[in-house]
Amino acid sequence: MEKKDLKTTWQKTVRISTERRESLNYYKYLCQQIGSEEVVKMRRLALTMIDIGKPLACAYNMYNTITSGSKGEGLHFESSDFDIMFINPFFKVYEPETAVVSKCWSIPLIMNTEETQPCFTQLRLINHPLLRLLFTKIWEQSHLGCMLSSEQYKLFYLSIADQLVTNTVKIHGPCLTDIHDRSDTAMCLKCDQWIIQAHPWIKRPRKVWPSTKIISKIISCGVLFVPIGCKESVNENLEWRISFSVAEKYLIFSFSHTQLLCYALLKILLKEIIEKHKDLKGLLCSYYLKTLMFWISEETDSNVWRPDNIIPCFMACLQRLLYCVKYSNLSHYFIPENNFFYLRFNAMNKEQLETILHDLYEQGINCLASSETLKDYRRQSYNITASLTSGYVEIINETSSYFLNLGFDQLIHILLYYSRTGLCRGLLALHLSKACWFAPDTSLDKYSSENKHQYYKYKHDLSHLLIGVQSEAVSGWLLLASMFYVHKEYVASLTVINHAMQKYTDDKIFTKSTTPSELTFVQTHQLNLMKNEKLYTVLKTLTIDPLMFQEKSSIIPKELQLVVKYCHIMYPPKAFSDFLRFLCYYHLHDTKSCKYHFKQLLNTIVNSSSKAILSSVSPLIMCGIALQLMGEKQIARMCFQAVYTHDNYKTTKCAASSFLNLYSSFENC
Repeated sequence: MEKKDLKTTWQKTVRISTERRESLNYYKYLCQQIGSEEVVKMRRLALTMIDIGKPLACAYNMYNTITSGSKGEGLHFESSDFDIMFINPFFKVYEPETAVVSKCWSIPLIMNTEETQPCFTQLRLINHPLLRLLFTKIWEQSHLGCMLSSEQYKLFYLSIADQLVTNTVKIHGPCLTDIHDRSDTAMCLKCDQWIIQAHPWIKRPRKVWPSTKIISKIISCGVLFVPIGCKESVNENLEWRISFSVAEKYLIFSFSHTQLLCYALLKILLKEIIEKHKDLKGLLCSYYLKTLMFWISEETDSNVWRPDNIIPCFMACLQRLLYCVKYSNLSHYFIPENNFFYLRFNAMNKEQLETILHDLYEQGINCLASSETLKDYRRQSYNITASLTSGYVEIINETSSYFLNLGFDQLIHILLYYSRTGLCRGLLALHLSKACWFAPDTSLDKYSSENKHQYYKYKHDLSHLLIGVQSEAVSGWLLLASMFYVHKEYVASLTVINHAMQKYTDDKIFTKSTTPSELTFVQTHQLNLMKNEKLYTVLKTLTIDPLMFQEKSSIIPKELQLVVKYCHIMYPPKAFSDFLRFLCYYHLHDTKSCKYHFKQLLNTIVNSSSKAILSSVSPLIMCGIALQLMGEKQIARMCFQAVYTHDNYKTTKCAASSFLNLYSSFENC
């Protein structure tokens, strides 16, 4: 080989080595910012448990659920969304009328696609006069028969939502969404069979992905229908869009982590860069990017999607998006006859979008440098362990409120169903421990006055609260201390409080209030602990949850009973511990200690950071009660007035100002 060829080969090898190293660094950075493979797995597991457990309000507890959106897929970044699909049990869709199950109690609906575009259908009620009396307002008569109106169906469920939570829900496409556009809820219908329109997808030529196993699972799940018609169709209000959400979730879950990160990068590019151009907002959507990823994944070898090749993979995805926009062609993945980009663009916005995509492609991976999520790439170190720690806390934050709505039987069902992995067992152990916080309020003997019943209730509550202390570092102990106080065991309560507050240290992670940026700066010894201990041990040792009492709780101090008369409430652990100490010393007639801990309560509220105080005015209530017990009725009145004025569960500037005035008044007494 000539020297020139050797030099060229060497330069090419160096370049490839440099590109792979850069890709690997970027992959590690994305694991830190978006989630490592293990964190993504845990997010999915937690949400899948929620789907299995049906943690819904009593009005919806007959509905199976499917979590979707970015968070349902295991992604979490600045622009992530969280969607829930409810499968309506009152209806069942069939394709041929001969497939109808006669003994099924659901209302049977028959698909009719003769007058609809691909991916849409009308749903006809089998002629039965008694069935039409059910949900009377959602049927419309057409030349095909009695049809289920998608528009009236949405309005029907909007009216139910408004009765439950007034003026907080609106219609957004096929979904009901909250007024802040943070989450969508879709009331879906289901067909248990794989529909004829999508049959060609099963045998379509493909390289490796998806596997035959995934295809079999997808087919067995059938399809869903969401209440929205094809725009500009004459029968738009009668049409339903065929949804493959369950199938798409299986496909996303089968992605390698590199594939998933490339998909996340496309979403970030859309939400945080392209849609900054107001003229382009809404022109593309996340679903198009998902479809794009499906086609690319089906057409490429699986060995391409490697961590050390993530930058070329992403650039290839961006190039494909540019191609699809340029030629106005992006076919539906399951029903290719539906071209999403047909008549999607006009000449002006198409040219603008093409120009922007081309400029982004020319910048290479630096095109993401202006996004909120990935702007600090060059300044970050790539510590996957830190990502794991913050990921665990994030999952506990996001899923704990869902798990609290589950009964013990549902949690046990999930435990039996998912207990095959240590990760799952650890996550469930935390939630089972947390569920024990509320066992005293679900006891059947709660209201009995007989001594024997009271004894059994005491033992029941004590045993469950002792399990509850295993869920995190501090608040479980404070609940136990509160129970002792309610039973007038003041010395025991003080002993437990002292034990709990020894664990209240600066190295702890405060859930529900710690921001992702704060979680980045986790102490070094925490990371070392993370390497050597299991998830369960790390979280119960390092995290502090807000103290939570259910409505009409039997273990909250009687002085706070009015606060939980109509709703549950959260308390900052440090402030609550100061108040509970004050109450204990008040009943022990220790005036000096009583005043000392009241001042500690004031200091806690004035000097605490937002993560310790939470976004609540509950500490002001405790101050008012303490002042009233000490005979400072005028200042207590000022405190309660401040609470009344700002009782919106937010620590407003005015409420903070009122408290500072209160503190000054006490110091001068």
